[in-house]
This record gives sequence, C-alpha cells and structure tokens, in this order.
Amino acid sequence: MSNKLQLFIEGDELYQAMLASIRSAQHSIRLESYIFAYDEIGRGFIDALIQQAQAGVDVRVNLDAAGSMFVRAGHHFQQLRKNAVKLHWFHRWNWRRPFKYNRRNHRKLLVIDEKTAFVGGFNIHRESSQRIFGAQRWRDTHLRISGELAAHAAELFEHFWQGEHRWLPPTITDANSQLIPNNTRHCQFQLRCMLEAMFGSAQKSIFLTTPYFVPDRHTQRLLQSAAQRGVDVRLLVPRKSDVKLARWAAHAAYDGLLSTGVKIYEYLPRMLHSKTIIIDGDYATLGTANLDYRSFFLNYELNIFTHDATTCNHLQNQFYRDIELAEEIHRKKWRNRFWAGRILEFIGWIARRWL
Repeated sequence: MSNKLQLFIEGDELYQAMLASIRSAQHSIRLESYIFAYDEIGRGFIDALIQQAQAGVDVRVNLDAAGSMFVRAGHHFQQLRKNAVKLHWFHRWNWRRPFKYNRRNHRKLLVIDEKTAFVGGFNIHRESSQRIFGAQRWRDTHLRISGELAAHAAELFEHFWQGEHRWLPPTITDANSQLIPNNTRHCQFQLRCMLEAMFGSAQKSIFLTTPYFVPDRHTQRLLQSAAQRGVDVRLLVPRKSDVKLARWAAHAAYDGLLSTGVKIYEYLPRMLHSKTIIIDGDYATLGTANLDYRSFFLNYELNIFTHDATTCNHLQNQFYRDIELAEEIHRKKWRNRFWAGRILEFIGWIARRWL
C-alpha cells in the first residue's frame, strides 16, 4: 500500500481539507489536538463531528486538558458527549498527582477511516486562519498522509487512547516515511535519538525551523559540531513569540551557536509555529515536536520522518521563502546587545525545563 503525502502551510486550506475528510468518513474519526478552541474554527469542527456521530460514525476526540484549559469549563464541549462523540480530556488536574498535569499530549492528529490522516503543527483555532485572523495568522506546517502510514496513525491513536503511550507501529514496508512518537518501549526519548542521528549524518545542510528553541546542551553541541565540519546549519525562529520566556531562553543559546558558524534567522512578519527540519535536501521531519526540553522529555509528540523527494523539496523551498522574510542575527552585533537582555536570557534559561 503506497503512501501519499500532501503539504499544507495555510490554515484555511488545511481546515477545509480536514472538514471535507470528516464529512466523508464512513466508519471512524479519530482526532487529537493540543488546542481546540471554541471559536469560528472550533465550532465548525464540533458541528461536523456531531453530524457524523449522529449518522453512526464512531467518533473519538482526545484533547489535552492543559492546552485547552480555557475552553474546558464551558458547556460547549458537552455538546460532543450529548451527541454520541466519545470525548477524553488527557491528564486532567489532580491534586493527588499534580506533576502528571505537566506532562501533556501535544499531538495534533486526525485519522479518517484508517485511510487518511493529518499530522503537523496546526492546532484548531482562529489564530491559524487568514480568513478570520488576517495577515497576522500563525505560520505553520501540516501534512496529509494516506496508505500504510495512515493505518499506522490510526493504530497510534487507538493505543494512546487505551493508555499505551509507548506503543510504536510495526516496521513500515515503505522505508521512505515513518511516524514516530517521542516515547517508545525501545527508547525513552525516541524523537531526541532520531534528531541526534539526523544532525550527526548531515553532510551538506541542516535547515531547522522551530517556534520554541530551548535546546539542551547535547543538542547544541550536535549543531555546533555539524557547522564546524562544514555543514550549512541554519536556524529559523520567530521574532514574535507567544511565550516570552521561551524566546529569552533561546537567546541564551545564540552566542555559542553563532561562534561555531550556525546561522540564526528571526522570522519577522508574524508568529512562527512551524516545526520542520530538512537534512541535505533529501531527509526531513515535521510534526508536533519543538526543539525544547518539553518536547524532548515531557510532552507526548508525533512526527513524520520522510525521504519523500517531493515533500523534502517543498519543505526546503518553503524554508528559503521564510528566511527571505527574516533577519539574520550576526555575532558581532549580538555580542553588543543591551545588558538588560542578558538578564532576561538568564531568567529564561533557568526556567527552560518548565517552558
């Protein structure tokens, strides 16, 4: 069974495709989201899910309690349960187990009839819609997949739904693409291991886009080592961030990276929420994981790793377009930055494990 991949970088196009797939479902809909807002976008999804559940489709929705905490208290999502949708809130707050609440389901996944799936960085909210939010919509990346990958996405959802958070799909016959969660029985920090291998194998280029760049020391050394051996290492992060502490923590890593030849760009137009890495133009990953402590060590994440030539080419071309809208950070100017910024960096770095 062949795997087909289709890239989305605009929320309106993605939401339209997702809603069309939901309305076409014959027997099952599986949806996970970190943020599911009750707004113009969220209401459209709620209506479509209810309509399909009432028609007899098995609809299951797994939402993160922390990510969607500001909409949980309302009566709006009760509509889902009242209309045959199976709704689960992941890791609700519990006074007896407070630290469990800190480990979040950051995955964004939609699977239709085990044949079509969507995975990537887009949440379900108005901030990702140009039609509603305007020119300042968040810049993000998502992927539609089909074939064996979609069937494995359905299995990943089912096992996670049943509480088997470390389940990994069997070996995929199409080695060009794999869906990988960040925690498996074989490796406690699977995504971090995969990224380490990617950075270590790079021969020509590493093009990395992440909204929250809070790398551990080991990841920093891998990027520095790649740059020192002549690899073109470019990092794209947002100038505008919805989490200021994360931006300050990222700044704390700039100097060491710049000193070894890593090129850093800050995206200017709007909030950058895309999470992609392209290695040598022919190997890429995209999904829900940021390059930070939370994605590596705390959250549950889901990424696709692929050698698909068309997808890698599209991602690399999009990276070039994005850095045209970014400002490069030069080391000489960075080292002369205002002293108050250094204090903020220190604060962000101290808090890095909790961002």
